[in-house]
Amino acid sequence: MRPELRAVAARHGGVFRRSEAVACGCTEREMKTATGPGGSWVVVRRGCYAERALWERLDDEGRYALRVRAAALAQARHGVPSHGSAAVLLGMPTRPRWRELVHVTRPGVTGSRTENGVKHHLAAYGETDLATADGRRVLALARTAVDLAREHGFEDGVVACDAALRMGVSRPALAAALLPMTYWPHVTRARAAVEAADGGAQNVGESLLRLMVLELGIGRPETQYVVTEGSRRAEVDLRVGRHLFEFDGRVKYVDREHGGVADRPVTQVLWEEKRREDWLRRVHGGHGMSRVVWDELFGEARRRTLRRLREEYRHTEQRFGR
Repeated sequence: MRPELRAVAARHGGVFRRSEAVACGCTEREMKTATGPGGSWVVVRRGCYAERALWERLDDEGRYALRVRAAALAQARHGVPSHGSAAVLLGMPTRPRWRELVHVTRPGVTGSRTENGVKHHLAAYGETDLATADGRRVLALARTAVDLAREHGFEDGVVACDAALRMGVSRPALAAALLPMTYWPHVTRARAAVEAADGGAQNVGESLLRLMVLELGIGRPETQYVVTEGSRRAEVDLRVGRHLFEFDGRVKYVDREHGGVADRPVTQVLWEEKRREDWLRRVHGGHGMSRVVWDELFGEARRRTLRRLREEYRHTEQRFGR
């Protein structure tokens, strides 16, 4: 790609418009070749492109971020990225359904329409609702979290509000973001999500597991519970009474080269995890323990897992008390 055009793309976060390619001297023939089968560009949206090499090394969130940037370039009307689009630019972990459309909010009476893969929201916002991310103005973390709750429901709202708290937003700031929304659609579920949020959840899986534990009706779990014995220390995702709950994310068993966080052979990681669990089960008079993996957080598997967790917790109560 021409150096001048690559510089333009870099300023836009990896995307560029057709008009910018023309301004950098690209001919119709060059552009047709670049966007054809096996060409060096990919079409991010109509009239907006990215280098194929960049596109192919990005994960789903990274590609979605390019779609958000491309939509921002194409927007003639005033508006800012919001909802899942703001979330990805702000560095908030996202769920797949948040990324199905690009979301833009502009001032106006509440309402929405979807056009060319972009959902346009009409909703008031003030200067305190804004932040700068990715070199552009976006709706800030607190506003984004409660917007996601209104848009996608209580569960997604808790995931978003947990993330916002973890990223430094205060609970009063989340509550303040709700204040102008008294009569806005679905504000009730946003309020419930703020009330249920806990910044101790370290990722989406831990947020979803915490909701399952709440559903058991055994009390509000303590997040990131610390267990110590002498010089030994461990943090556990969730605790209720004498029972510990852990979300087993695949990432800790995958090496860094393949997108995980393991810095030792997998067999060693598994052995150390077993020793850690054995210690947690016996330390300070003993604990019960439940582990949940990603696939158990959804659908019929979730219902089976809830039954298992309830039984495991009941066994812990019978053995160790509350």
